[in-house]
Amino acid sequence: MRSTVVGSFPAEESSPSNFKDKLLNAFGSYDPFKEAIKSSVIAQLDAGVDIVSDGQVRGDMVSIFTRYIPGMKLEDGNTFIVSKIRRPTQEISISDLLYAKKVMKEYFGGNIPEGKGVKGIITGPNTIVHSSRITSFYKNKEDAIIDLAHSLKFEVDAIIKKVSPVYIQIDEPFLSTGMVDMKVAKEAIDILHEGMEIPLGMHVCGTLDNAFKDLANFNVDILDMEFAGNDVNLGVLEKNSALIGNKKIGFGCVDSSVNEVDDIEDIDYLVSKAVDIVGKDNLLLDPDCGLRRAPKDVAFKKLELMNQIKDKYS
Repeated sequence: MRSTVVGSFPAEESSPSNFKDKLLNAFGSYDPFKEAIKSSVIAQLDAGVDIVSDGQVRGDMVSIFTRYIPGMKLEDGNTFIVSKIRRPTQEISISDLLYAKKVMKEYFGGNIPEGKGVKGIITGPNTIVHSSRITSFYKNKEDAIIDLAHSLKFEVDAIIKKVSPVYIQIDEPFLSTGMVDMKVAKEAIDILHEGMEIPLGMHVCGTLDNAFKDLANFNVDILDMEFAGNDVNLGVLEKNSALIGNKKIGFGCVDSSVNEVDDIEDIDYLVSKAVDIVGKDNLLLDPDCGLRRAPKDVAFKKLELMNQIKDKYS
C-alpha cells in the first residue's frame, strides 16, 4: 500500500527577499511560486506521502492548462472556446514537475527511494470543455473534447519523456455529473493513454452510483475516487468490485471538503473496509480531492494521519 495526493496543496505567492531574487524580479525572471512548490513537496514528504505532486500552485485546474492552448481564451478567470483547439504553445507543467523532483532528490540526499516519486497531473479534456463556454467553431462539446484530448496528449508525452513520473493522473470530476457522453469521454482517455508505458490514473470525485459501471470500463490502471466525504461510494465499490479487474483503487480516505482534521478512527475504518473489498496491495491512499482550500497545518495533519494508517498496513 502506498499513498499520494490528488494534487493541490495550500500555497502562497512569495516576494523577492534577497539580492538575487530582487535582481531576477527587476528583469522579470523571478518566479513567485517556486518557493510554494518547494514547501508543498517538503510538506507532503514530511507527512509520509510516497507519490507527490508539485502542489498545483499556479492556479485553478482549468486555467493552468487553457491559457496555453490555442483555440481557448482565458478572460476574467473563465475559459472560452473561440476556434479550433490545437496543440499547446509550450510545455505547461514540465518545469514545475522537474523542480518538484529536484526538491525530492535533495530531501532524500540525492536518490529517490524505490516506490516513491512524483506524478504528472493533467486536467481531463471532458472536464475542461464542460467548464468552458463554446462561442465559435464547434457545434457540440464532443468534437471539442476529442480535439482537446489530442492537444493534451502532447503534454502527457512530454511529462513522461522529461520527468519520468511514477504515473500520470487525469482529473475528470465531471464524469460523475451525468452531463458527459461517456462513450466520448472514454475515447478521449484512450487518446491520452495511447502508447503509454507507465500507469494511467483517473480521478473522479462526486457520487458514482450512476457512473461506476461506465468508469470501470475506462482504459486506466488506477481509478481514484472519494470515500471520506461521501457515504455512498464505499457501497458502490463493494457492490461492483468484480468490475474493477486489474485496476488499482485510489482511495480518498480524508475529507477535503472540510477544513478541520479528520478523526483517525474514521480513516482507519474506511481503509479497513477497502482492504476487505479489494486488498491492501490494490489500494493507493489519498485525500478525497485537492487540499488547496485548507489551512496549511490542517492539510499537513490530514496527510500525516492518512500515512499513519498506511504504515499500519505496510
